[in-house]
Amino acid sequence: MQTHTTAPVVLDRREGPYGEVVLRRHGALLQIIANGCFLMDTSDGRSERLLVDAARDALDDRPEPAVLIGGLGVGFSLAHAAADPRWGHITVVEREGAIIDWHRSGPLAELSAAALSDSRTQILHTDLVSYLGGAAEGLPGTPETYDALCLDIDNGPDWTVTEGNNSLYSPAGLAACKARLTPGGVLAVWSAKPSSAFDDALRNAGFQRVRTEEIPVARGVPDVVHLGVRAA
Repeated sequence: MQTHTTAPVVLDRREGPYGEVVLRRHGALLQIIANGCFLMDTSDGRSERLLVDAARDALDDRPEPAVLIGGLGVGFSLAHAAADPRWGHITVVEREGAIIDWHRSGPLAELSAAALSDSRTQILHTDLVSYLGGAAEGLPGTPETYDALCLDIDNGPDWTVTEGNNSLYSPAGLAACKARLTPGGVLAVWSAKPSSAFDDALRNAGFQRVRTEEIPVARGVPDVVHLGVRAA
């Protein structure tokens, strides 16, 4: 387990439409904090990579599938998707302009520069909940539907970053996700802990082959990816 002998150093702090977002360095790690709530850091990335791989593996053998990644974060999911030649189109939806800036011209570029320069990659600066619901339709070059949705905008369905995100995991939100998926498409949702209630919500929303994949952590409950497939 990595330890730090120095206090975190704030690299940038901004006030946005959803509150304060902070990028800081703690030893060798970069960390993102939103409204005082720790979101993520660059310490591992296994579960973020699993988010993308589990969605891909649950798909059939369709050529060049399109994936939407909800939440740019520190860039683990995007970088991993861009390193996989199977994905034909990679759309990332991120509502925080600061986070996009930190990847394009800031400290997080070391993780995502190659992925951002990939011709398959498109970054949308918009709110994921609104986008999935159709409010942001018509953005140039953006597919109307996707073969996979890989969502990581909260600490999980039971632990949202902002109150408005609750609707994403509601029956209406899951219906919007399903409408954005092609037949046989996969919904993958990252969570800092398992949620049997969310598995039930996926089934009630009509998703098939609902299951979770776990990533053990050093202490506490495992990170998980919740998976469900839209009927073909």
